Amino acid sequence: MSQQETHGFQTEVKQLLHLMIHSLYSNKEIFLRELVSNAADAADKLRYLALTDDALYEGDGELRVRVSTDKEKGTVTISDNGIGMTRDGVIEHLGTIAKSGTKDFFNNLSGEASKDSQLIGQFGVGFYSAFIVAKKVVVRTRAAGHAVNEAVLWESEGEGSFNVETVTKNTRGTEITLHLRDEETEFADEFRLRSIISKYSDHISIPVEMFEAGQEESEGEDGEKIAATEGTWKPMNKATALWTRNKSDITDEEYQEFYKHISHDYADALKWSHNRVEGKQEYTSLVYIPAKAPWDMFNRDHKHGLKLFVQRVFVMDDAEQFMPTYLRFVKGLIDSKDLPLNVSREILQDNQVTKNLRQALTKRVLGMLEKLAENDAEKYQSFWAEFGQVLKEGPAEDFANKERIAGLLRFASTHDNSAATTVSLDAYIERMKEGQDKIYFIVADSHDAAVNSPHLELLRKKGIEVLLMSERIDEWLINHLTEFKGKKLHSVTKGDLELGSLEDEADKEAQDKVAEEAKGLVERIKAALADKVSDVKVTSRLTDTPACVVTGDGEMSTQMIKLMQAAGQPVPESKPTFEINPSHPLVERLNNEADEQLFADWSNLLLQQALLSEKGSLSDPSAFIKLTNQMLMASFK
Repeated sequence: MSQQETHGFQTEVKQLLHLMIHSLYSNKEIFLRELVSNAADAADKLRYLALTDDALYEGDGELRVRVSTDKEKGTVTISDNGIGMTRDGVIEHLGTIAKSGTKDFFNNLSGEASKDSQLIGQFGVGFYSAFIVAKKVVVRTRAAGHAVNEAVLWESEGEGSFNVETVTKNTRGTEITLHLRDEETEFADEFRLRSIISKYSDHISIPVEMFEAGQEESEGEDGEKIAATEGTWKPMNKATALWTRNKSDITDEEYQEFYKHISHDYADALKWSHNRVEGKQEYTSLVYIPAKAPWDMFNRDHKHGLKLFVQRVFVMDDAEQFMPTYLRFVKGLIDSKDLPLNVSREILQDNQVTKNLRQALTKRVLGMLEKLAENDAEKYQSFWAEFGQVLKEGPAEDFANKERIAGLLRFASTHDNSAATTVSLDAYIERMKEGQDKIYFIVADSHDAAVNSPHLELLRKKGIEVLLMSERIDEWLINHLTEFKGKKLHSVTKGDLELGSLEDEADKEAQDKVAEEAKGLVERIKAALADKVSDVKVTSRLTDTPACVVTGDGEMSTQMIKLMQAAGQPVPESKPTFEINPSHPLVERLNNEADEQLFADWSNLLLQQALLSEKGSLSDPSAFIKLTNQMLMASFK
């Protein structure tokens, strides 16, 4: 009846346990914080479920976490009377890592302990941290509401497998016993455990208790008898929800430890904001901006959102309704007095209170980022390096805050010719030329492709700054961010360059003259290229390159076409506009070519070169190579 089974760990778990056992955490005592944090979460979840099913308490509504030790046996036990786990739950949660990004995680391991411990912290390991100090871990658990003979025993030595057995357990909840390694027996000392609990778990709202032995009857100094006392379990933490305390009473260290408790992150948070609002709506929020992005940030199933409490009662993890998707990196909680205790995700979707709270929290986070950018540019750049691509989703998702989000964006630019994305739109506007009314940008496959694009030649000559965009999301971004503070964003690869008053009369006259003189050449090229292009024009944007292709106004850009194709979406057929530079020696040579077949071949070669420069690839590379070789051979004759 015991149904004992042996299961193999998921491959990624084996690798992670191997790293744990070899002590990649620089601070081993972190294991107790993780296990106590999990136990507190289990108690929170039971408290919420018991709101609608009081029988789950089984007559014991005093929720707590208890830590005990046995020096002789070399064990530490962390027990709770929370929600507990079923047999299936044990196999699922303790045998696999239910997170995406595991392959990326292991691919990025460097073999250097200090760096790898940071990676583990970003990944979040929780229960597995027990193996930092334990040679064997035994878990006894029973889910609330299940029979006493439906409890589960799980044990493992952290090697390749774990055993699961059905046992009897009179009390609900989970009990984890760590059999310490010989070199880690310091953690069997009660005083050591008390100090760790005080350091890491003081903020937890569930009492974290340790047993205090009683005293035998004794005789005082004056001969009076001192009565015997019984041993009792006493809380080692304040057991007051941190967010309910006054900000002035909370230290930075306490804020950071609370962040690690709710996020299971190893590193400190970058910034946080603790706010209590009274009036029309009453709520308390405590939100954090992490220093490092988790591995599954771009996974569509990535869980995000805030912990939701209603009048200090935990309701749910990952309440995504309070934070827009482009701020999914934000961690924290909200404690509302205006939501019902039986709130569900469905109720949250259509609740006006929820929408108001979401707007307020979004503005608070954007305000935090604006202050960080203004007061500590270096710190903001470290934030941008981790979360910049996520923030770029904002203008498409949050129209109301589009301008504020745009002010937080950072780009590379021709101003310093660096690939570093440090230029804000405000900084660009401050440096704009007199008479300039547009923000010029280019989107390309890579920074090198952007910075070396022929489309920048005239702008460089005139000293006009161009933003260089080369991330996959940039094309999506600029389709939704069309202007900033009254200045339109203009692509240098689409339509006319539109320099406006930056172009003096002498330039315009010279261009008109060149265009007039090249009319015959333009017509010949149009006839030679026939249906390969939508139009042929004399360019105003090139100085050193013979030709380029541009996208017409209202047409899909090259980068957007690539995105659509990568997503498997049908793309309408489009032909580029071919622009030539009549003053370039190659085009002058082309103009003097009397042989119409040679003229057509040269025209086609210039078009293929321009397409290659713009797209980074050709639909028929072999034909291009064949044509190039053919023209090279002809030039040798």
